Amino acid sequence: MVALGFVFGLVLTVLWVGRSAGIYFRFASYINNYMVLQKEPAGAVIWGFGTPGATVVVTLCQGQDIIMKKVTNVKAPSNSWIVVLDPMKAGGPYEVMAQQTLGTMNVTLEVHDVLFGDVWLCSGQSNMQMTVLQVFNATQELSNTAAYQSIRIFSVALRQAGQELEDLDAVDLPWSKPTSENLGHGNFTYMSAVCWLFGRYLYDTLQYPVGLISSSWGGTPIEAWSSGRSLKVCGVLKRRFVPGNEDHGAGDLVRPVDLADFRSIPPDSVTGPREHSVLWNAMIHPLQNMTLKGVVWYQGEANMDYNRDLYNCTFPALIEDWRQTFHRGSQGQTERFFPFGFVQLSSYLPVSMSDYGFPEIRWHQTADFGSVPNLMMPGAFMAVAMDLCDRDSPFGSIHPRDKQTVAYRLHLGARAVAYGEKNLTFQGPLPKKIELLTSSGLLNLTYDQQIQVQGQDNIFEISCCSDHQCKWLPSPMNTFSIHILTLDISSCPGTVAALRYAWTTWPCEYKKCPVYHSSSTLPAPPFIAFITDQAPGH
Repeated sequence: MVALGFVFGLVLTVLWVGRSAGIYFRFASYINNYMVLQKEPAGAVIWGFGTPGATVVVTLCQGQDIIMKKVTNVKAPSNSWIVVLDPMKAGGPYEVMAQQTLGTMNVTLEVHDVLFGDVWLCSGQSNMQMTVLQVFNATQELSNTAAYQSIRIFSVALRQAGQELEDLDAVDLPWSKPTSENLGHGNFTYMSAVCWLFGRYLYDTLQYPVGLISSSWGGTPIEAWSSGRSLKVCGVLKRRFVPGNEDHGAGDLVRPVDLADFRSIPPDSVTGPREHSVLWNAMIHPLQNMTLKGVVWYQGEANMDYNRDLYNCTFPALIEDWRQTFHRGSQGQTERFFPFGFVQLSSYLPVSMSDYGFPEIRWHQTADFGSVPNLMMPGAFMAVAMDLCDRDSPFGSIHPRDKQTVAYRLHLGARAVAYGEKNLTFQGPLPKKIELLTSSGLLNLTYDQQIQVQGQDNIFEISCCSDHQCKWLPSPMNTFSIHILTLDISSCPGTVAALRYAWTTWPCEYKKCPVYHSSSTLPAPPFIAFITDQAPGH
């Protein structure tokens, strides 16, 4: 872990001299050597703290050439300064210098080997926190860094706070070039495997610098990553920050968390703070001034039995609030509706708990649309992971080790949604029409893509209603063609009211779900659909 004053290497001596002379001056905690700044069309933000009333000149250089200068003042009462650089093309390296002048006293800070590219923030709980050391083929993945020195990585230290912090309290990994040591520092430390592999796949396509920031903590519900504003939108009851767990002061909310609220969360997941907003305050809000390209998110397991029914509100609300905050904090440079990717929950072997927790969270992750982007989640993209189960994972089945496929599917979504790549298949087939053939005891399901069907698992279910009662029954696959899958509904003596697919915690074995895209190996996502047309024979 790197404490704040030690992020800047050789600058530390200058910083100490400046303080001894009565001048306080530093960069924000995440501005250091090897960083990546967001490229054009946005302008990158450089900011920090200084002595009120002082003038700050920020200079961007390449070798002996001065590319640009920006001038600002240190503002009270925040004691902060901020400039927006002119948009820069991808590339580098550059140097960034900041000089503070107050009367006759000058202090200069400098960071080196700065690149311009796309900056992605990665956040969530333990499946995002898992490091490259923990994935399949870890040795090979850890050694595969030589071709990716233009990808730079940064990891936020685990902290929580009762109030919104302006800057990070600590950093686990300052901006660095990737090495086997900092990609696999340990289990659930740094660097995030999903984040790294996502960035690596992106770099293979983009061929320009990529900056990756990991800010995640295992066992944490979405409420911990949400501001009070976004939780209020969804009517979520407030929870008090419990003093004594961290160095920061207590909040003024209403009551401590009742740990019984989390009694059904898998034991290997309950490792992080669960109080509302504490991680937003300490690990996300301090990054708000940064210009971003987008965010990728892997979280939801901790909400399996905690505010699960609200997740279809709390997740879209978090996305909207993060977008507002980063747009405002970056002086309008981060896109107002920046791309937001996420991983739909994988599989888990439940122990004495409801089998509906995971499938309902998966559905709520899409705001109950079944796919993204949608009206509630514009600019979103999703990686389906329910077929990437791992019953033998040494970290528990809730932590599957195939993060390569997760990252690959995520990067396809980013290429389509964030980068506008046309004619790219980035999600599995989705049902666009359901046709009941009750006289034949069949149901036709028409997909929007060509499908590949494998196996005959009873993964489809129908809601069969009679005598004012409904129950779910298996609906075996009957026949299929390029776009149409026919199901047998003859087991229902009454009315078929709904259809659902993969509505279980563990829908299928590894990469063996029944329905995939015909050529891309992308699985059809789970869904539930209510059937309103009950006309006989149609």
